[in-house]
Amino acid sequence: MIKPSEDDRVDTRAELLPEEKAAGSEDPRAQAETILEESEERTADPESTRRESTQTPDEPPTQAELNDGDT
Repeated sequence: MIKPSEDDRVDTRAELLPEEKAAGSEDPRAQAETILEESEERTADPESTRRESTQTPDEPPTQAELNDGDT
């Protein structure tokens, strides 16, 4: 598999999603660069970035909590 170049990744992400189009974006490319940089940070160091995220709970679910949904 060929890994896409950074420019290709940014260009692809700069194509706005429907909800992003509705909200508008002054600079889709700059927005894409920021989103991808933040994503790379979270992927590289998930424990460190967990506390900074507004979308991630403070504590990850326990194995028992994960298993409760397996019924």
